[in-house]
Amino acid sequence: MSDIRVLIIDDDFRVAGVHRDIVAGTPGFTALDPARTAAEALQAVRTAAPDLILADVYLPDGDGIEVVRSCGVDAFVLSAATDARSVRRAFRAGALAYLVKPFESRVLADRLGRYARYRNLLSDAAPLTQDQIDRAATALRGAPEQASLSRSATERTIITALADGEASASEVAERGGISRATAQRHLTALAARGVVEISLRYGTTGRPEHRFRLA
Repeated sequence: MSDIRVLIIDDDFRVAGVHRDIVAGTPGFTALDPARTAAEALQAVRTAAPDLILADVYLPDGDGIEVVRSCGVDAFVLSAATDARSVRRAFRAGALAYLVKPFESRVLADRLGRYARYRNLLSDAAPLTQDQIDRAATALRGAPEQASLSRSATERTIITALADGEASASEVAERGGISRATAQRHLTALAARGVVEISLRYGTTGRPEHRFRLA
C-alpha cells in the first residue's frame, strides 16, 4: 500500500512546519509541501492529488472550511477557532475531524493512525457489510482513549503497520523497520490489552503461524 499523501494548509509557516513534521514522522504518511492560502491549496489539490488535507479555518484570501467543502478530499480542520458555529460548519463541509490548536503532536499522530485504519477498512472493492462500516466509523470517530494517547512510539509504529492488514510478527517488523523480537514483544502486549487480535494460519510446511490484526 502506498503512503497516504497529506497537504497542510496554514498561513503560519512555523505551524505548518510543525504539522508537516508530525505527518512526515508518522509511518505510512507522506507530507506534501504546505499551502499558505486558499488559492494555493486548491491548486495543490489539482496538481498533487493529496489523499488528506489538514486545513486551518482562517486563511489570508479565504476560508479553510470552504476549501474543505469545495475540494472533495478527505480533510481534518485544525484551528484555534472554538466557536460552535465554526465546528458545525466544518462537519457540514465534510471534515472528518476537528482539532483545536495548539495540540500535542501525539494527538495528531493518533488521529492520523485512526484515519489510516479507516481507509484500510474501507479499501475493499467488494460490497461492505454493516459490521465493516461500523468498524470503520468507530476507528475514525471513536473518542481518543487515554491508553492510545500514551502509547510508545514503537506501539504506534506497530499499529500503523497493521493498518495495512493482517500480518505476522516478521511482516510487522519489516513494515515498521524494527526487529522481529521487538515486534513480537509489543504485539503480545497489545493483544493482552485487546488492541490486536491473534489467529493461527497453517503455511505450506504445515507449521502454524501467528497472525495479528487490529481488533
